[in-house]
Amino acid sequence: MSRIGKKPIPLPKGVKIQIGEQLEVTGPKGTLQVPIPAGVSLKQVDGILNVVRESDKQAALHGLTRALAANAVTGVSTGFTKELDIVGIGYRADVKGQVATFTLGYSHPIEVLLPDGVELKVDKQTHLVLSSYDKQLLGQVAANIRALRKPDPYKNKGVRYTGERLRKKVGKTGAGGSK
Repeated sequence: MSRIGKKPIPLPKGVKIQIGEQLEVTGPKGTLQVPIPAGVSLKQVDGILNVVRESDKQAALHGLTRALAANAVTGVSTGFTKELDIVGIGYRADVKGQVATFTLGYSHPIEVLLPDGVELKVDKQTHLVLSSYDKQLLGQVAANIRALRKPDPYKNKGVRYTGERLRKKVGKTGAGGSK
């Protein structure tokens, strides 16, 4: 049984919350809104946010609401980052404003429009650092970029998360087999 919903959420300085139909979290990085399901309520006491449920029927929504609220508070105060690596000869990335251009071994470059709130920095043309205050949006953008050229298990080429471990496959032995 998970006990995530019972953990209190500390509110750092500079973060303001407004509880209504949904939780609105405002901080130095931006503003996020978290839906509050029926049967779950939020209470703020002395800079700490608590999530309370009415009955055990809302147990799953209790933990979910607490996790979403904690991610919103962390996002507007410090933000989130994801790092990607591009591996392969001639593979590279470039960013100009909100448009990222990828050269990934296809016959054409691929352009990706970054949504508002997501920043992309490119180091040495092969290391990408994505940052945002919205964890869900950041993860979706990172997954979309990775999907442009998934890591190949035979040659280990493609776009992968930094630190992602790949299992290299052996491949076929060729025509040198015995009869």
